[in-house]
Amino acid sequence: MTAHPKPLLLPRLRALMILLLALVLPVALSGTAAADSGKSARTWTVQVGSESSDQAIQGMSFLPKDIFINAGDKVTWEANAAEIHTVTFLATGQTIESTQPFDPFSPLYISAQGGTSYDGHSYYNSGVMSNVSNSGFAEVGSYTLKFPDTGDFTYYCLVHGAAQKGTVHVRAKGTDYPYSQEQYNNRVERAEKAIIRDGNQLWSDARDQADNHTVIAGADDGVAMVMRFIEPKVVIHVGEKVSFVNNGMGEPHTVTFGAEPANPFPPLGDPTNYTGGQLNSGILPPGVIFTVTFNKAGVYDYICALHDYFGMAGKVVVKD
Repeated sequence: MTAHPKPLLLPRLRALMILLLALVLPVALSGTAAADSGKSARTWTVQVGSESSDQAIQGMSFLPKDIFINAGDKVTWEANAAEIHTVTFLATGQTIESTQPFDPFSPLYISAQGGTSYDGHSYYNSGVMSNVSNSGFAEVGSYTLKFPDTGDFTYYCLVHGAAQKGTVHVRAKGTDYPYSQEQYNNRVERAEKAIIRDGNQLWSDARDQADNHTVIAGADDGVAMVMRFIEPKVVIHVGEKVSFVNNGMGEPHTVTFGAEPANPFPPLGDPTNYTGGQLNSGILPPGVIFTVTFNKAGVYDYICALHDYFGMAGKVVVKD
């Protein structure tokens, strides 16, 4: 019987596999390169805002802040937080400072403006974007624009002004893309974690400033916002005062006791002699202190009328 050279079979199979890989791998790599070549139009995704799982910490960012696309591509902005934001391209000659403060009653601020293809010089606005349905505004979950022309186009959030801006960099059609959507997404994930860390540090610093007579009305630093009253529950005695301090950089709040007024912007009631019922600070911009003297025992719940829908509320317990 003639012996067959079976030991040579495995080396031959290995050689065959290596040959097949050598043939297939360049095809796979060339397919990847073609996918990044920028020859076909794409739709890219940018996250609008970010938040912690309990919504207490909110981010003031478009993520990614800068995105590189080609002429003919689209960008879709997706609401990624309970806090309200807008995606707004200003008209030529218009400045973000001229749009401040945010006007919650103007259609130019709260409703979609412009078409679906950006012309590079007119006013375009998404309307108010949020990932919840009870923000007090018509819900806008996503907003898409096509960019037919090259250029660097900066946009803003009308709510947060110059502190929150992004840029769409549009290059010529066919230009190689520097990043894939997956690479952007990985960067976004890291940025969101960094924002949460920043917010937790803000929260910790604010606790050091709070006591039974001082409540910090939120905190923000241009990166993160703590949407909570710190301390949320204070205990005092009749005749004593509590000062509500907004010491952030840009985020307004209210301190609102009793039934929420239809318009929380103007002040309501007498904070020097509070015994219950309606009392509203009106809008508290950064740097403003609202002091209330409590002249009757009781338990008094209050909210921020701008941010109560995701948990910004507190309580003052007044003892005899």
